[in-house]
Amino acid sequence: MGALRPWHIAVLVVVMILLFGAKRLPDAARSLGRSLRIIKAETKSLADDDDRDLAGKADAQAGYQPLPPQPPQQQPYQGTVQQPVVDPVQRVRDN
Repeated sequence: MGALRPWHIAVLVVVMILLFGAKRLPDAARSLGRSLRIIKAETKSLADDDDRDLAGKADAQAGYQPLPPQPPQQQPYQGTVQQPVVDPVQRVRDN
């Protein structure tokens, strides 16, 4: 008794066409498809996040500890030495 019969579907299609019009139905179906794709992608990413969290907890229980962050290695300065800026007027006065 809970199953949809073919005439139920036909009545639903007629009501949809009367409510939305034949021109707006393809746009509505397209936006519904986009929404379902977004929902599917988000639920998949949430499941992946949960899997990563569980893997991290398993590593912690097994005694795995990540290495502490290392400070960056300092490179010796290899730039050029800048000459002091001399005012041209001062240079003329000194000579």
